[in-house]
Amino acid sequence: MTATKPVSERLPHTHWLERLAPHFVLIAYCIVALFPIVLIVMNSFKSRDGIFSAPFQPPTAETFSLIGYETVLGRANFPNYFLNSLIVTGVSLLLILFFGSMAAFALSQYHFRGDVIVGLFLALGIMVPIRLGTIGILRMIVSLNLANTLVALILVYIAQGLPLTVFILTQFYRQIPRELTDAAHMDGASEYRIYMLLTPLVRPAIGAIGIFTMIPIWNDLWFPLILAPSDQTATITLGTQQFLGQFVSDWNAVLAALTLAMVPILLMYILFSRQMVKSVTAGAVK
Repeated sequence: MTATKPVSERLPHTHWLERLAPHFVLIAYCIVALFPIVLIVMNSFKSRDGIFSAPFQPPTAETFSLIGYETVLGRANFPNYFLNSLIVTGVSLLLILFFGSMAAFALSQYHFRGDVIVGLFLALGIMVPIRLGTIGILRMIVSLNLANTLVALILVYIAQGLPLTVFILTQFYRQIPRELTDAAHMDGASEYRIYMLLTPLVRPAIGAIGIFTMIPIWNDLWFPLILAPSDQTATITLGTQQFLGQFVSDWNAVLAALTLAMVPILLMYILFSRQMVKSVTAGAVK
């Protein structure tokens, strides 16, 4: 009998090109996207002469310098900016996921008069940008004596993230078999217990929402500038912007400040990238 050739040998050469073409495109896109980031981080560890004489080369023994980071840490309160951003982002994200999941559970499990209106209200919250209500939000924050506080930012970000969170999680909760809820009721489980049992089943959706909600909150400049512009409540994005305005001609300090502002969110993105891919994939399968 004639030995059968492996499948890889029987495939046409053009088939391999078709399979590799998307990879080449994605690699090229990654290079284009990462090149500015690598360039900023690399030049932040150079002296001023090294930045202008060899901007595309990594730091050497002659060009290596930490003068930019010394200026940033000595002239600006970056540790406080980091802490403010961590508090605002972390607390906002936890409350968005907590309240959003509870509201989505209620909307998916119970049918009541006005549930359609609630769904339309949430849809409006997704379609209408919250920044259109900046003046009203500012007046409300001032009337509540919350100006220049982190609480003001947390409340705004919760209101910003809840509509999309509830809308997406509601669809996931509805796809959970009703038999699970009925069995829990027959066992005498309370509604809170049923919520605790069903929520792990929508973990992929929670992971995706968490990642896509975290980045806009961390990078936001609009509301920190309007609601909490003081140096004590400034977030990392606002603090960096204010610092750049003062040291716009000091390229060492500018590059160091940009590096300190973007490295934390990049690290969080890298750490949770696998979870994000799993979440998005699970959502697509759903």
